[in-house]
Amino acid sequence: MTLGPLMIDLEGTALRPIEREFLQHPLVGSVILFTRNYADPAQLRELVADIHAVRSPALIVGVDHEGGRVQRFREGFSRLPPARRIGHEYDASPRDGLALARILGWLMAAELREAGVDLSFAPCVDLDFGVSEAIGDRAFHADAGVVGELAVAYKHGMRAAGMVATAKHFPGHGAVVADSHYALPIDRRSLVDLEPDIRPYRLLIENGLAGVMVAHVLYPEIDDVPASASRRWIHGYLRGELRFQGVIFADDLSMAGAAAVGGIVERAECMLEAGCDVLPVCNHRDNVIALLEGWKPADDAGATLRRVGLRGKGSVSSRKLRESLEWSAAQRALEQCAEPPDLKLA
Repeated sequence: MTLGPLMIDLEGTALRPIEREFLQHPLVGSVILFTRNYADPAQLRELVADIHAVRSPALIVGVDHEGGRVQRFREGFSRLPPARRIGHEYDASPRDGLALARILGWLMAAELREAGVDLSFAPCVDLDFGVSEAIGDRAFHADAGVVGELAVAYKHGMRAAGMVATAKHFPGHGAVVADSHYALPIDRRSLVDLEPDIRPYRLLIENGLAGVMVAHVLYPEIDDVPASASRRWIHGYLRGELRFQGVIFADDLSMAGAAAVGGIVERAECMLEAGCDVLPVCNHRDNVIALLEGWKPADDAGATLRRVGLRGKGSVSSRKLRESLEWSAAQRALEQCAEPPDLKLA
């Protein structure tokens, strides 16, 4: 059985019989975990192993675990700072900021890989325009060049721990006030004006980026549908202009920003046709059932191969992880993050 395009969620800390049935459906290829699915590291390891054992090839298990306010697993995991803290360190010392980005990317990924989790949706490379509550301190910096440098360092840290990076939210969510969880944000800038938002993606793609998540944001100067459903954005620009060859995720199809495309089946059809490889459907069981029962997309061998590449590689035991030199360095970095950055004002 191949890995299908749907990424679905679970209700609790263990698989229920009906969820096992869902995970065996050929349209499902991955699972996304939330805080409600976590009790402690031992339970998480058991849950992830159970998900992986449902079928072969094993489903991909992912989570949003950036740090700051977007960290699903807390007790038993290192408390990661928001990306903005890394940007502040860069302002004090670019060298130290890049080192911090790399070690925190490693730490985030290493702890998740120890639990068996394949994928974290990080880094967030939206620019800090100071207007988006949805992004806020999740952004590394306001400067596109700095964001690109820090994101590449973070990606390299993740890769060293056995996890690929997924940059978000393409082409940029930082300049809109509305939160796509609750409304459809509209960014009226032209493509030329969006170039700073896109610049970090250019640098990441040049450095082997494996995944991109596309935003439910409307850019009426470019297309009349949200970027997540736009063939112009995905096939024309991301695949064409930027020559990205990795996995393209839509943002969650249950979000209000996606509703502009239509009902849940229409959303899935449009986003798959636009070029998305993975379609997350979260926090709405009826949407999952509607897709599993009423959607019959055509097979795409290329997309299937790309999805397999999301699988995590290697892991170490909790004891070995905590005895490693990298772990000690990461803990020192966290202590450093607890202190205000050493900014010297002229």
